[in-house]
Amino acid sequence: MKVGSVKEIKRHEYRVGLTPSCVKAYVAAGHSVSIEAGAGINAGFTDEEYSQAGAELVKGRKEVFDKSDMIVKVKEPQPDEWGLFHKGQILFTYLHLAAERELTEGLLKTGIKGVAYETIETEDGQLPLLKPMSEIAGRLSIQEGAKFLERPFGGRGVLLGGIPGVEKGQVAILGGGVVGTNAAKMAYGMGARVTILDIDVNRLEYLDDIFEGHINTLYSNPANIEKVLHESDLLIGAVLIPGAKAPNLVKRTDLKKMKQGSVIVDVAVDQGGCIETTKPTTHDEPTFTIDGVVHYCVANMPGAVARTATLGLTSATLKYGLMIANKGLEQAAKENEALKLGINLYDGALTYKAVADTFGMDYTPVI
Repeated sequence: MKVGSVKEIKRHEYRVGLTPSCVKAYVAAGHSVSIEAGAGINAGFTDEEYSQAGAELVKGRKEVFDKSDMIVKVKEPQPDEWGLFHKGQILFTYLHLAAERELTEGLLKTGIKGVAYETIETEDGQLPLLKPMSEIAGRLSIQEGAKFLERPFGGRGVLLGGIPGVEKGQVAILGGGVVGTNAAKMAYGMGARVTILDIDVNRLEYLDDIFEGHINTLYSNPANIEKVLHESDLLIGAVLIPGAKAPNLVKRTDLKKMKQGSVIVDVAVDQGGCIETTKPTTHDEPTFTIDGVVHYCVANMPGAVARTATLGLTSATLKYGLMIANKGLEQAAKENEALKLGINLYDGALTYKAVADTFGMDYTPVI
């Protein structure tokens, strides 16, 4: 198979879909790889490293699209890229279709076979290609939230860990999955008081166990959400429904219940956000303020730590990319149910039900 990867063009996206090590693996398996020149520079990978690994360096992205059977990316294609695809081409990347109808409709028209990292799901319910980025985003959520709690950035002027004799900052985390757990690790490590809310009692028991009772766990319901809104200096949105739009757990009217200068970091922004007032931001202007509450809603948080994120992501995606390249998408999907669940688009049809339900669009069962 002819595999290609290009430089990401989304604002402040510095990750890359393939590393030189990935190139070596594809080449060793008998495939050819085309890399757009400069694609890996921002993640710390030089053109020379790609060339030494066996890739063909290509100056223009259009040429990479033209010659590739499969394009391996990181982020969803931007509008300028939609016209570069050809019918039947495989796209292997994060898609997050449920957050954007225009993207969904635009990619459907291309006739591509779109495999979304975020909906590849194993039998035990794990999301192996989302997990490494969720770990990073969860940890960054506290790092960024702590910064924007500082007064020069519009926050309350609270130090999360406090000092002896002064109250510590209060962090509330909506969702106890991978993002929420990693956020809790960072917040607890900084010395903050931490509360996690989730609807899964078994998950709350697990979190209470691994943190040895040093954090608070609450069942997620309107009353408990209202309670933490009153108390918190930093609120982390960490809710995920695979492939579907995140539910709005905090409404616009709820912001008045929060402290002036408190901060919300909505990690669920890629899936539409779990805060009603969420709207995607970039690293240029990462925050906005509504009713005195600072919102941080950067849609590609892991892109800020591009090398760590690229290495973490590609270590997870390579296995599935090689499955597709070695056997073809159709046969690979027949043999691997997790990969089959990753197929969101196929020859002009929408094949992931949660996305179809979000937009009221026609759903076609996958191959």
